[in-house]
Amino acid sequence: MAGGQERILRGRIKSVQATKKITRAMELIAASRIVKAQQRVVAAVPYSDMITEVVRDLSAAGSGSSMPLLAGRSEIKNVCYVALTADRGLCGGYNSGIMRATEGEIKKDALLGRSHTVIAIGRKADGYFRFRGYNVAKSFTGFTDSPTYAIAKEVGEFVTELYASGQVDRVELVYTRFISSGTQEVVQRPLVPLESETVAGGDAKNAAGADYEFEPSPEAILETLLPRYVEARVYAAMLNAAASEHAFRQRAMKSATDNAEELINNLSRIMNRARQDSITTEIMEIVGGAEAMSSGN
Repeated sequence: MAGGQERILRGRIKSVQATKKITRAMELIAASRIVKAQQRVVAAVPYSDMITEVVRDLSAAGSGSSMPLLAGRSEIKNVCYVALTADRGLCGGYNSGIMRATEGEIKKDALLGRSHTVIAIGRKADGYFRFRGYNVAKSFTGFTDSPTYAIAKEVGEFVTELYASGQVDRVELVYTRFISSGTQEVVQRPLVPLESETVAGGDAKNAAGADYEFEPSPEAILETLLPRYVEARVYAAMLNAAASEHAFRQRAMKSATDNAEELINNLSRIMNRARQDSITTEIMEIVGGAEAMSSGN
């Protein structure tokens, strides 16, 4: 009986050891990708800052007051949420945090009599919202751990078209902002129309204090630039989300590796006790048999 238990425990230990090797490898891969993803987040900041400054200067020049992407709606009837999750799991509470935050906002809008539209980024968001019957206008999948500007451009164009056509009255980004390898937070940021704070503060003047001369007109430049600004915002959110995904996965796999190590140690102790019990039983049987033989003589 003890021998059979030992074989079972030995098999379980081998199984956990194999799992531990997998989780350890995934932890190391995620840790190596965090650095690259963080570098991409930092590299995208100068472009985002510069395009924001140009938009401010163009707005200060008196252009864009009637442009759809800058003009808010007097009444909000339909809110669009762009939810950025991962294509894969095994990353702790990363996906669930985004989905809970988005779902909570949708329920708040329902209480105010507003409808909703969801743009799902990542297979997890797509499956979650479709399964629960939410209105998913479109999903973008297959790139979340390494996003490209081309994907951000596609998302930005789709969002801009939704707003310009009047299908939605506001667009919100819901994603995980990367602060450091140990700190990330779920945030909700307005995307369209652009916030008044974003376009405020420009002076439309050069270093000498003279007005800029725009060619073509400021209106024409702003009309071309605003969609690029939306794309830059989406791309920055995707880069933050990708870095956060790797950080969450690294922590989740480290926890899984530690748990596997602890389970191996516990099973090893149980197996050692079972082996000792088996040896003790065999010794007692031998001694009992020897005593029986000696008493018989």
